[in-house]
Formats: sequence, C-alpha cells, structure tokens
Amino acid sequence: MAHYSLDPENPTKSCKSRGSNLRVHFKNTGETAQAIKSMHIRKVTEYLKDVILQKLCVPFCRYNGGVGRCAQAKQWGWTQGRWPKKSVEFLLHMLKNAESNAELKGLDVHSLVIEHIQVNKAPKMHCRSYRDHGQVNPYMSSSCHTEMILTEKEQIVPKPEEEVHRRKRYLRRN
Repeated sequence: MAHYSLDPENPTKSCKSRGSNLRVHFKNTGETAQAIKSMHIRKVTEYLKDVILQKLCVPFCRYNGGVGRCAQAKQWGWTQGRWPKKSVEFLLHMLKNAESNAELKGLDVHSLVIEHIQVNKAPKMHCRSYRDHGQVNPYMSSSCHTEMILTEKEQIVPKPEEEVHRRKRYLRRN
C-alpha cells in the first residue's frame, strides 16, 4: 500500500488517489494543484474543464518566470496565468479515480472536498537529442508524483435567527 504524506483526520469519511512517475510537467501540475486546493469536487471538475476550453486560466504564482500575463488571472488576484491542458487532464483522471474510490467506500460523492493535494518531483527520465556534427545532448522530462485526499464535508445548516430585540427610537418633537 502506498504511503501518503498526510493521514486524513477521519479515514472513514475520506478517500485517496495517487499517481507516481506521471509523464507531465511538475511545475504546471503544481500550480494547477494549488489552484484547486480545498475546492468542492463539482466545482473542481467544472473549473478544470473550463481551463481545457481556455475559458478560465490557472494562475502561476510560484513558477512564473517567463509566464505571460492574461486577463483571466484577475479573478485570482494575480496577473500571470496559463492553460496547462495535459496537467489538467491528469488531475481530472485522478479526481475520477478518487470519486470511484469514494463510491466504493459508500461516501456521498456530491459532498466531497479536496482536503489535501500535493505534487512532488519524480526522477527525471533520460532521452537523447541528436544534434549536428555527431553531438548528443540530454533531453530530460520533469515528471512528478501526485497525491490527493478528498473528505466528505457535512452540510452546514445555518442557525435559525433569533428575534433581535431592537430598541425603538422615538422622535422628539418640540
């Protein structure tokens, strides 16, 4: 069984999903994971599908060297953003996996929230790029390990408002 970096507070109300040595860029996946952290599962799937269609962007806050500016990043309070399609597709597959794990456990799929998501660097895979004059250069891929834990959140019922006794104000007339 795989070891996760965090244990859920209530293991009976949570489900896990994990991917190792994924052939997808570490930096793009990390930024996408930060954007969807602590979101509701339906909101996440809708958001990620909009990123694929380039209706919404993923804000690049940490690994943002050379990242262009886009107007869609304003709603995140940021200026730089991109639409990392491959990273989004990998995260959508992981969400689908976690959702099926939740169904298997008997959890309510519609009330799942991403409690923990983490992206780590994996060992680089080595390839070769053949150049002019018989030279060979390394051509390495920066893959990643990804893990997520989704937790079933209880429906928050608002307290009934008690009648607030207000002091009546009388106008004085002279």
